[in-house]
Amino acid sequence: MAVRIAVVVGYFVVLLGIGFWAMRRARGTSEDYFIASRTTRPLVLFLTMAATNFSAFTVFGFAGAGWESGYAYYPIMGFGTGFMALTFVLIGRPAWQLGKEHGLVTPPELVYRLTGSPVLRFLFFLVMTVFTVPYLAMQPMAAGYALESLLGIPYFAGAALITVVMLLYTFRSGFRGVTRTDVFQGGMMIVLLVVAVAIIAGRFGGLTEANRTVMRDFPELFARPGLGAIYTPGVWFGYMLLWSLCDPMFPQLFQRFYAAKSPRGLTTTMSLYPLLTGFLFLLPVTIGVLGRLSFPELPEGAAADRILPLMLAEHAPPAIEALVLTAALAALMSTLDSQLLTLSSMFARDVAGPVRRHLAKRNGGKAALPQSDDVPQWVSKSFVVVLALVGLAIAYNPPATFRVLATQTFTGLAVLFPTVVGALYWKRTSPAAAIASIVGGEGLVAAYYLDLLPTFGTLPVVPIVVVTTLVLVVGSLILRTEPRYEPTWEPRTLSRRAIFGWAIAFAALFAVGNDVWNWGDGRVSLLGFPWWVWLFAGLCVLTSGLFWLLGRTLTKGHKGESS
Repeated sequence: MAVRIAVVVGYFVVLLGIGFWAMRRARGTSEDYFIASRTTRPLVLFLTMAATNFSAFTVFGFAGAGWESGYAYYPIMGFGTGFMALTFVLIGRPAWQLGKEHGLVTPPELVYRLTGSPVLRFLFFLVMTVFTVPYLAMQPMAAGYALESLLGIPYFAGAALITVVMLLYTFRSGFRGVTRTDVFQGGMMIVLLVVAVAIIAGRFGGLTEANRTVMRDFPELFARPGLGAIYTPGVWFGYMLLWSLCDPMFPQLFQRFYAAKSPRGLTTTMSLYPLLTGFLFLLPVTIGVLGRLSFPELPEGAAADRILPLMLAEHAPPAIEALVLTAALAALMSTLDSQLLTLSSMFARDVAGPVRRHLAKRNGGKAALPQSDDVPQWVSKSFVVVLALVGLAIAYNPPATFRVLATQTFTGLAVLFPTVVGALYWKRTSPAAAIASIVGGEGLVAAYYLDLLPTFGTLPVVPIVVVTTLVLVVGSLILRTEPRYEPTWEPRTLSRRAIFGWAIAFAALFAVGNDVWNWGDGRVSLLGFPWWVWLFAGLCVLTSGLFWLLGRTLTKGHKGESS
């Protein structure tokens, strides 16, 4: 127990030390507190975007999904999330340029700049906040699981402890502290998950032998649609589409588009992302699959999300167990701090700032266009505390497993995707049509949650986004409303022929990722993995190469236009 306590306490001390170090470099402005004055370099940007996106869901949820359904979960996440990085250019590059030109810090500010609609701006804030809070709650939930297994701390006390530590370093150092701790925590998570797989597999004669043993007893874990026939081709397609639509709408990920020092940081991140997801995401899924050897059935009252701490407690030495679960804490804290920081910036700049300027205007003062350094930081920090308490309240009595909770959250955020793309690329996008699209889309999300509508054999996100896109396009054509503020970003840095060629290439890649012809094929290959695991690992490498070529093409095109 002493070793475990020393590891956890040492981890907390390092985090707080990084936070205080970053605080000394802060410049004292709102822009510096929320996005580090737009000075984040490419490698740091890549690591902080990865660490922010890889949460408790990545460690505990992926392992739980591996135990429940098998290796079929890996391609959905490894390739699907890697392919999603294409949006770092489609949305990230124009967001970065407009943010730099107009001092934008939050996602709703971008929509307001492009459409001039304060109602749409507030609606974005509301949707992003409402659908981030359940995902936010997953982080203290996972902390409770980890500390309960590691130190014997009661579940909710562990959740509260992690929240308090995270608030301390986030309050003191802002985005600079968050990015530095992200780099530390991301690296720690990758290394220690590798160690965990090696130790657990070693207890069963090595990874190849362990996989073969699981396959003998649970062959459904090695073929699609997976144990329980969860991943039919329609559901598979829905998940693949979901990540590209929802991930860039995560407010904490979107805000990092503004933080880049240059567009090169975004193209570098896009290129490296599939390599990381293709490697990292296989690790927790493998632990979950091997968990069937020790826990063919879960202990009474335990959810599948707890399979990782159960396996570590069963097979790892105390010091390794402590280190790996601390790495899991690192994953969840790197997401939790970013979520709270971003939501606090949105409250300050998209709610408190506009309200304050409106009141000043009514009293005879001047109302400036979106500037909010005049809003005291205690306002946004108070909102952070409120959100943290809401997340803890949800974690006190969690309503579902991580996978179910995350899918519901992601669908709500995906509704925003058509409006963002329309506002960036189509000048005829109508604010009224965008509002109708979002309100109608969230109404459909609620209807699906209540099982009032058919899914058509796929995830609800597919029909929902089809409907919201149609509402946006048809409504904009009917209303013919011009945006109040003209976009200053010119989207065409490539010729029409080049755009068409890249579109065909990525559409073909996405189609190969939906390989329905391989359903039911459970043949194993290297290290005892299903052969198609290696297929999707190769697709991740191919995706990374195509992203790198696209990045170079865009960079040359940008230089050519500038000369």
